[in-house]
Amino acid sequence: MADAPYSQDQIKQAAFVRLTWPLRLTQWGLFAEMSVRAFWPALSVVIAVIGLLMLGVQDRVGMETFWAMSAAAALGLAGAIWYASKRFALPTRDDALARLDATLPGRPIQALMDAQVIGEGDAASAAVWKAHRQRMAARAGQAKAVPGDLRVSGHDPYGLRYMAALLFAVAVLFGSVWRVGTVAEAVPGGGDMLAGAVWEGWAESPRYTGRPTIYLNDIEDPTLELPVGSLITLRVYGDIAALNVTESVSGVPVPQTEDADIVPKAAYDFTVRQSGDITVEGPGGRSWQVAVLPDALPEVSVIAPPEAAALGEMSLPFAAQDDYGIEGGEARIALDLAAVTRAHGLAIAPEQRPEITVPLPLPIAGDRRAFEENLVEDFSQHPWANLPVQLTLSVLDASEQQAQSTPVQISLPGRRFFDPLAAAVIEQRRDLLWNRQNAERTAMILRAVSHRPDDVFRKEVDQLRLHGMIRRMETLAHYGMTDHQQEDLASDLWDLALTLEEGDLAGALDRMRRAQDRLEQAMREGASDAEIAELMNELRRATEDYMRELAQQNQRDAQENAGREEGDAPQQQGLQMTQDDLQAMMDRIQELMEQGRMAEAEQALRELQEMMENMRVTQGQNGEGQSAGEQAMEDLSETLRDQQGLSDEAFRDLQEQFNPNAQTGENQGNRGRNGGQGEGQQHSEGQGNGQPQGGPSGEGQEGAQSSEGDGQDGAGSLADRQQALREALRQQQQNLPGAGTPEGDAARDALDRAGRAMDGAEEALRQGDNAGAIDNQARAMEALREGMRALGEAMAEQQRDGQPGQGQAQGAGRADAQDPLGRTPGGDDGVGTDEGLLQGEDVYRRARELLDEIRRRSAEGARPQVELDYLERLLDRF
Repeated sequence: MADAPYSQDQIKQAAFVRLTWPLRLTQWGLFAEMSVRAFWPALSVVIAVIGLLMLGVQDRVGMETFWAMSAAAALGLAGAIWYASKRFALPTRDDALARLDATLPGRPIQALMDAQVIGEGDAASAAVWKAHRQRMAARAGQAKAVPGDLRVSGHDPYGLRYMAALLFAVAVLFGSVWRVGTVAEAVPGGGDMLAGAVWEGWAESPRYTGRPTIYLNDIEDPTLELPVGSLITLRVYGDIAALNVTESVSGVPVPQTEDADIVPKAAYDFTVRQSGDITVEGPGGRSWQVAVLPDALPEVSVIAPPEAAALGEMSLPFAAQDDYGIEGGEARIALDLAAVTRAHGLAIAPEQRPEITVPLPLPIAGDRRAFEENLVEDFSQHPWANLPVQLTLSVLDASEQQAQSTPVQISLPGRRFFDPLAAAVIEQRRDLLWNRQNAERTAMILRAVSHRPDDVFRKEVDQLRLHGMIRRMETLAHYGMTDHQQEDLASDLWDLALTLEEGDLAGALDRMRRAQDRLEQAMREGASDAEIAELMNELRRATEDYMRELAQQNQRDAQENAGREEGDAPQQQGLQMTQDDLQAMMDRIQELMEQGRMAEAEQALRELQEMMENMRVTQGQNGEGQSAGEQAMEDLSETLRDQQGLSDEAFRDLQEQFNPNAQTGENQGNRGRNGGQGEGQQHSEGQGNGQPQGGPSGEGQEGAQSSEGDGQDGAGSLADRQQALREALRQQQQNLPGAGTPEGDAARDALDRAGRAMDGAEEALRQGDNAGAIDNQARAMEALREGMRALGEAMAEQQRDGQPGQGQAQGAGRADAQDPLGRTPGGDDGVGTDEGLLQGEDVYRRARELLDEIRRRSAEGARPQVELDYLERLLDRF
């Protein structure tokens, strides 16, 4: 062992020299670890108390509460110190060696500290021991400092330290370190220990202004603009006698501290009511000249006379504005007794009735500082309907300032009754509600009106209903009528008038005649544009029902005459017209009315009545003169219209979700204007052709009437109709012509895309995602248009190749007579001439180009309204 370069002690000393810094750093890490685990409760208590003091808790609680909180904090701190004393001990060098040795393989540091016990005198054994220690020394030289474990989650399972840290962070953001000094004020004599005084101030504007809170210590500008009602808060810390606050903005002067009886204050709170000065006198004082920003009164006004629909719904446009926004409003309607013509049943004094009060609609989203809205209500059943009233609008802003509009004298819109008997019943109902003393007179007049029932009643049940009401009225007039009985009688009279007006006409011809008579009377009486438009839509629907019924009758007649001899078949007399010709005539009537040419419109309406009495209608419904390709184009066009209607209704439902008060009741039972059901009138008003369409799912007018009562117009109903439309498209794809041609394959691919988009729309509707359904429906419509265009190109290619059976069949049932213009009726519901149309040009491509041009022009808002309305009617038809 003498020849060894180093002895075993030298190996140990050299190893421990290399371990100096790793050992020292490990010892420091142990110190930090033990400190954190022992002192985290005390540190949490300290920062929690400091956070509370920075937030000014001592200024907001009473003295007793403050001392109780102080005692609790002291007890908590004492407990935390006791906890630390039990768990904290200074780490020794041996602790650091053990921690460091545990991180090395084989514990080399402990091996260096061991001594040889067995075989110490054996040279071979000593050599082995020395080699072992050299290897251990080499391993120990690779030791690195071990960081301390600062995690205390096992000692703080509830996260109390995080709560204290969060409280301190909030205090740093929203509190002030100067507030800690106010603790001395709670200690007797503590205020004398503070050297000087400090202050803080805030100006908090009213919440409705949306202006931020101003920290007055940062405002160097001597001028300050604040809204009226702003709250000024000033806090004084330290020697409160050294600072004095004076102000002249609240209207209540602050007492001066020079008075002997005045005690200095540590807090000042006042509200800005007027312009003036705010001054902080003393060390670090400041002064501001406050200019008050007044809160202007809101404004509201009626911007146009009310418009009334044919069914009595009133639409009143109004405008409102306020500098900070309108919070609410209402419309009050009072009877203008001085303007009432006091004759007949209105001669006696009316019964006292309260004013009509309805809330004004406000924007759901957007700016309420200035907006325009429409008040839509139906007062048809109110006793003041169609009588002079005074309308006053009032609005309220956030500061509860109220403003009223100038009273407007109007005639309270009500439903117009065109049937003479129904109008008489409504007039007597008004007299009964005017004053119940009119009951005997009303009964007498109704008896006189109905004394010849065969001339005025269409059904005996209506006559019996009216006579029963007359007997009740006479009995109640004799024994006295209560308010409830008066309301019941008025309700029964209203229901009877509706039955007499609307009727229960079994025949489509009767309904069409009634619609024509109502429209003609409305034009003579100078009804509003909205009423005329609604009545024109009613005429369109009734006319289409009659045309459908007449076509079915013609088809039945043709089947009955199929087995007869040609010479035995009866000759059909009358004018033959297509549905397009009829719609063109009604479009002409509506155009004349929109231009104000009422005399010409009445003449055209009378001519239409005469023609409808004696006409025959031509239909192209799978007849002998219609090819498979034309039938497919017609079915796809119907599917496209139905899909457009479903998309329109889904869009309206989406709008009403965000604005349910815009058109109250507008989505109850209403469906798309081209959605295949023909229900409702509210949404199709002003859209031109709002007639019902028979969907491919087989739903027609009967289905529309049946669904009108069940009220199933929600997303589930839309999803079911979307599913039915998808099934109809699948059936149409099976019979699609042009198989094997590039154009036919393109049409099938486009319809496949349309079907997938319809499936996506159905799924979105069932999940209540109207926005996603509208996107899928738009893709379906675009794919349908592409498929129709490809199918048209396929049919045109077959025509050019001379293939029979695809668009070449001639109408065998073409009428022999000519129309009044000398045109020969065509075979496919059209009108023929002596020469072909669009010779040498693809008809379907040209039709597509025309339809795209119509859509483009209808999207240009700068065009005249008359032209936009005409384009909209064209889109509704095609």
